[in-house]
Amino acid sequence: MQGKGDDTAVNGIRLYCRPRDANTPQTIITPSQGPWGSWTSPFVCSSGYLVSFSMKVEPPQGSGDDTAVNNFKFRCSNGQEIEGVGLPWGSYGGWSDSCTNGICGVQTKVEGPQLWGDDTALNDAIFFCC
Repeated sequence: MQGKGDDTAVNGIRLYCRPRDANTPQTIITPSQGPWGSWTSPFVCSSGYLVSFSMKVEPPQGSGDDTAVNNFKFRCSNGQEIEGVGLPWGSYGGWSDSCTNGICGVQTKVEGPQLWGDDTALNDAIFFCC
């Protein structure tokens, strides 16, 4: 957090896809991302796979500092919930519909650098069912 500076929260998300077939290599899906911050360690389901998500979003702050998406929570096929390392602003929306065969794709909406404007980075994400 920048204090009086211009904050962004989530800048990107990666999906680490473990294949069901042990002979197939892992795939990493990295859609468009903002230029700030650094990647955290991956969060994984203890068993099973991701089936639904919820986003923590800060609403527009008017003349204040906007951050947009602040965190993600995911639900695993075994019922476990995992949560990223996010920032305190905003609130979680409802859970997405559950993907029977898991989540296997993601598309992000990212605002580019605004130079003298208010940077937000990741503004939205769509996850795709297998």
